[in-house]
Amino acid sequence: MVDANAKSISLNNLGIKNAKIHYQLTSNELHQETLDKNLGVESSLGAIAVNTGEFTGRSPMDRFIVKDEITEDKVWWSKINLPFDTDKFDKLYDKVVAYLSEKELYVRDSYACADDNYRLNIRVINEYPWSNMFAYNMFLRPTEEELVNFTPEWTVINAPKFMADAAVDGTRQHNFAILNFTRKIALIGGTGYTGEIKKGIFSALNFILPVYKNTLPMHCSANVGKDGDTAIFFGLSGTGKTTLSTDPDRSLIGDDEHGWTAENTIFNFEGGCYAKVINLSKEQEPEIYEAIKKGAILENVILDENGDVDFADTSITQNTRVSYPIYHIENIRKPSIGKNPKNIFFLTADAFGVLPPISKLTPAQAAYHFISGYTAKVAGTEAGVDEPEPSFSACFGAPFMPLHPTKYAEMLSKKMKEAGVNVWLVNTGWSGGKYGVGRRMPLKYTRAMIKAVLDGELGDYTYEKYHIHSVFGVAQPRTCPGVPKELLSPRATWNNDKAYYETAFKLSNAFRENFKKFEEYASEEIRRGGPQRYTF
Repeated sequence: MVDANAKSISLNNLGIKNAKIHYQLTSNELHQETLDKNLGVESSLGAIAVNTGEFTGRSPMDRFIVKDEITEDKVWWSKINLPFDTDKFDKLYDKVVAYLSEKELYVRDSYACADDNYRLNIRVINEYPWSNMFAYNMFLRPTEEELVNFTPEWTVINAPKFMADAAVDGTRQHNFAILNFTRKIALIGGTGYTGEIKKGIFSALNFILPVYKNTLPMHCSANVGKDGDTAIFFGLSGTGKTTLSTDPDRSLIGDDEHGWTAENTIFNFEGGCYAKVINLSKEQEPEIYEAIKKGAILENVILDENGDVDFADTSITQNTRVSYPIYHIENIRKPSIGKNPKNIFFLTADAFGVLPPISKLTPAQAAYHFISGYTAKVAGTEAGVDEPEPSFSACFGAPFMPLHPTKYAEMLSKKMKEAGVNVWLVNTGWSGGKYGVGRRMPLKYTRAMIKAVLDGELGDYTYEKYHIHSVFGVAQPRTCPGVPKELLSPRATWNNDKAYYETAFKLSNAFRENFKKFEEYASEEIRRGGPQRYTF
């Protein structure tokens, strides 16, 4: 039992001996600890700025799941879900806890899932104070009364400075993030990237909720309107989930991870937001900008001598980020639960510039695009990427999905049909040509399209209102309030039909090639939801 008032705790049951434990420190205390230990600096905005070291993003090839009686026949073992031997986990675990023994540690009790029926109690043990501050921001925060009888179900052990010996420990290299469903432990070492902490629990919930709770886990953001209608935004990093769901006219439920229950409610897993800040501006994204204040953590950004942040500077990484507690956003849903889901948006940053800026999907198309999870890598963002490259991540979150993608797609299709949800594909990427030729779709027009959907102004499909895309088969509106008509037709923006169709069919072939690995699991209806095949 935890004495919440004395704020003391023992970790002997985990094998961590004689550690100096800072239990349940406040955000301000952790902020100051980080400064005192010279592990970060304070920006002019008040937020603390830290450098996560060697890793500034996740390392997918170093993420493992222990293969045991619980997972052996349920997990989709693949290049995404890599198996780890039980005995090797136990030995590596013993090495990590021995390393943490007698050290100064930061421990936090928190929980995931805003709906009490699905609540998962979590204990997080960190080597760095700012990592524990990240856990404060990103997980839900128990009251003092709840802490008195708090019993953790899962434990996250985070040791950034512990380096594995790959030849001995069974890892690929010195860093690792391993889930053990029998011991209910997320073991993270060799990396300071904080996203591994929250993604470990998210991955666990992606197994627990569908297998045991009949609930669909989703890598998405969500908000709710004044009339109680919930909107859901799926999308990979950089496609606009956080930006588009943070709307002053709608209450934010959450920006990244949610569950969709059998009772047709949507609940947030988290207690905070973890947003990319590359090229962030107060004018374009005021809510996120204003959330960057004391209590927030900036990761891998560049500060000048006055502590001002250069959000355009990517000299450390393109993946500059901020984490902040959700209460830093003014207009939030309390508790973080929504009902009556009416619209789902699949966001993609199409660097080929061939997808419509917005289009309506049939149920089959929705399932196909959900399984595909398309966006594009932009030339210049990664070494060796000179042209746009298609990037597919099943269910818009493949690295965190332990089950086969079609399991999640089947659940989504069933829920969409039961709830009568409309599904929209939104291209937040390029128009008028591919990356380097065209331009990024202006945010104000994307916002206008989202608003038109939520206000019911795009209406049901009719020939007069929609045009069927000749390659992808999706229904693109002919007009939309607040958006120039010529922008709604990607072909028209190119002024070169031959180049447009060559590029469109190139992308459609990439879709079909990617989908081959799912075909044997997908129904004929879903397979028909894909684009046309074309051979040059």
